[in-house]
Amino acid sequence: MSIRPHLFRSHPNLSDEVNRNIVQSEIEGGVFLNDLPPATVLEVQTQHHCYLVVLLSDNNALISGHPQYCPEPIRVAIAGSTWGGSMLKRRFVGRGMHLEFCHPEYRTPIVTSPIQEIREPQRVQARDQCAGVDRYRSSV
Repeated sequence: MSIRPHLFRSHPNLSDEVNRNIVQSEIEGGVFLNDLPPATVLEVQTQHHCYLVVLLSDNNALISGHPQYCPEPIRVAIAGSTWGGSMLKRRFVGRGMHLEFCHPEYRTPIVTSPIQEIREPQRVQARDQCAGVDRYRSSV
């Protein structure tokens, strides 16, 4: 008899749709902002725009990348990510989800199109540079 571990357990008090969304966010991945130090830079590619986010303190960040709401860096409070409804995964930026942030010039939160990718630009550049060195070494 084989016992398979349960990777994801649904919560009995939540709807099937909510449980599905929670499981999907675990599969798609993302980052909890509380796990990152201040001054971390994130590049958040949504369906329509590429945002540059610089974490400050608590839930504060500088964000830019939207032609109307933040063409230049502006200080916002990042609430977290949603699946397009009222349920919020606080202080989380997740692929397939919508980033929600409070803009100082608008009464209601700004909700982005679905997030496609989340990157730390410095790490991407370092990885690409290392790959270039490895290609150089193998050709010598």
